[in-house]
Amino acid sequence: MQIIKEMEEGNHSEVTEFILSGMTDCPELQVPLFMVFLLIYGITLVGNGGMILLITIDPRLHTPMYFFVRNLSFCDLFVSFIISPKMLLNFLAERKSISYMACAVQMYLSILFADVECLLLAVMAYDRYVAICNPLLYTVTMSRQLCKELVAGVYAVGVVDSMIHTCCTFQLSFCSSNIINHFFCDILPLLALSCSDTRINEIVMFALTSCITGSSCMTVLLSYVYIIFAILQIRSAEGRRKAFSTCSFHLTAVVLFFGTLLFMYLRPTSSYSMDIDKVASVFYTLVIPMLNPLIYSLRNKEVKDALRKAMNKLLTNF
Repeated sequence: MQIIKEMEEGNHSEVTEFILSGMTDCPELQVPLFMVFLLIYGITLVGNGGMILLITIDPRLHTPMYFFVRNLSFCDLFVSFIISPKMLLNFLAERKSISYMACAVQMYLSILFADVECLLLAVMAYDRYVAICNPLLYTVTMSRQLCKELVAGVYAVGVVDSMIHTCCTFQLSFCSSNIINHFFCDILPLLALSCSDTRINEIVMFALTSCITGSSCMTVLLSYVYIIFAILQIRSAEGRRKAFSTCSFHLTAVVLFFGTLLFMYLRPTSSYSMDIDKVASVFYTLVIPMLNPLIYSLRNKEVKDALRKAMNKLLTNF
């Protein structure tokens, strides 16, 4: 049921809550999808929470690279926490409502942590560039203070960007309907729902997303160009293999995240499809946060050794 509060003046109306249409309207798919996404949510919580704990307790992982990995895991954990509980609840609820304020908060936080992940991956690419191209100066260049400043800068950009997007979106009028054809409050479904002129919003969204995503992609691209040249100059095949293995997990995460993000936002609204974007949104808000700790652990010898040591210590205590 659509709930709209009529304003006293004029014919204008103000939406007081939204209805999330969810992943599908098919009743028989609700419980199976609930089970699938509950499993994804559980793996995400365990994987990212475990990665944060492991990096915190193991002194061998107290390096700049794992400092950034821990922040990435925190980001993935929070993104999943913002989206998954409400989505899981709506699979079983008859009425899939979300308040106007809760929708704004969900959108703000989802954009914030999407920006943080995007910029963190760029910072991590720079970290890998320094480690491979200037290994003797690595500990001096990537000092603890610089790492903290880079992460603080990443969050500052995310806070400002998400505030601009949220303010611009929620100053629009939603007078014809309050049913969001999505499973969470995202920019594009809300722009499609608005009865206001959204051209300025689309320009702002395209400009800011292009700036953040473009600068991040450029940083990653340039870093890996230098990394590849440096690896090719290593004479031994074993040396090249080890150098590339330190970047492979990060490169995998970069391809997954940036590929999805570019598909989601850097395209004209004329080609916008709600159903396709739901699938893409599931991938970057739920699947990628689940995959990242697996990528950084299963393909990383240092993490596997630290995990093995932690498990052996735990079993010994029992």
